[in-house]
Amino acid sequence: MSAVATDEAGQGTRALIFALLALACGHMLSTLLRTIPAVSLDVMAADFRIEPQALASLTSVYPFAFAAAQIPVGAAMDRFGVRPVSLSLLMGTVVGAIASGFATGPSSFALGQVLLGIATSGMLMCPMTLAAKQLSAARFGLWSGAILSIGNIGMLLSSSPLAFVVDHYGWRAGFWIAALGGVLVALAVFLLVPSQPAEHKDDSSPLLQMIEVLRLGFSRPLRGLIALALVSLATSLVLRGLWGGPWLMQIKGLSRVEAGNQLAAFTLAMIAGPLCVGMIDRRIGRRRELVASTHMVGGLLLALMALGAPHYLVSMLFGVPVMPPLYDLVLFVLIGIATSAQPLLFGMSRQLVDAQTAGKALAAINLAFFLGAALMQSVTGAVAALAGLPAVLLFMAAALLVGAMIFLTYTSSHS
Repeated sequence: MSAVATDEAGQGTRALIFALLALACGHMLSTLLRTIPAVSLDVMAADFRIEPQALASLTSVYPFAFAAAQIPVGAAMDRFGVRPVSLSLLMGTVVGAIASGFATGPSSFALGQVLLGIATSGMLMCPMTLAAKQLSAARFGLWSGAILSIGNIGMLLSSSPLAFVVDHYGWRAGFWIAALGGVLVALAVFLLVPSQPAEHKDDSSPLLQMIEVLRLGFSRPLRGLIALALVSLATSLVLRGLWGGPWLMQIKGLSRVEAGNQLAAFTLAMIAGPLCVGMIDRRIGRRRELVASTHMVGGLLLALMALGAPHYLVSMLFGVPVMPPLYDLVLFVLIGIATSAQPLLFGMSRQLVDAQTAGKALAAINLAFFLGAALMQSVTGAVAALAGLPAVLLFMAAALLVGAMIFLTYTSSHS
């Protein structure tokens, strides 16, 4: 009898792994779609006959729509379950990708971006919610890292491979390929994700559920986690997607291809990092200390990168006009690993709330992650205009250190 039970448990675990992998591919599609304009901005702007800077500011509707949709999607997950919400979002992603690919000007492209922002908003939460409800807190820490690692592969796909597609087939081809990817992921979710009713069905009104997400986010147990979440993912996404290239090309004099290679190494560190941190967390079991220390180290590494600029402290100490690009390459890889403790914030939120509100707590953390990224993108733009690129890196370093200090202050009673 026990052998049968063990075999059934093994089959159940396998089924859950396949379901999580299918849903994580949705997150990979989301990170790919979010970064398509970064590679094809110049050709898109020429096509639409507007300035690249104007189109760049227009693309910020994506992260804001993404952040705004977190709360209703989190509430829907608790109300209807993961499978129907995931399939609805994937269909929306296909529609958004097709709309973006058919865009004829700035306004129709903005509409496509808003649709994509809303539709991809739950791509990280779907596998996270399924994992949170099915796994122990320890295993959830490991799996949340794996889900984030799989998702970050989308950033690799949107670098050299996407550049090749744009060069040979035009920028619209990137969106057609993403739409096809959306259909394939939806098919995988349809086949592999079990049709389970929402285990803790919440029959309160959608508005009350949204208020509950915000209330959870501001509650004392989650306050420290939210403070760190606001700056954690924002730092790595804004460094990888916005300022890393200009830093390497303008300050360090690298070509576009050389800068791309360094950013690819940074992305690989962001893919490997969450898995490594998840394993370390499982081994040492001191999640709060691990999260705080890695983010503080990330802040210090960013500061060291900034101080390697011409006439800054590190360059002067080494007696060179500017620190060589190899210095930045090492720091990029270390920053990619150090800021990879983000998924442990999901794990901590899972420990602090009951299963009934797991979806809403994850939505609150996710909202902080992506609202933080949208805000960091806007604020660092102003910092760059006022004080230059080293100041941008120092600002992000300070943000990480302050976030880690607030996190430590508010989580002290839960250590």
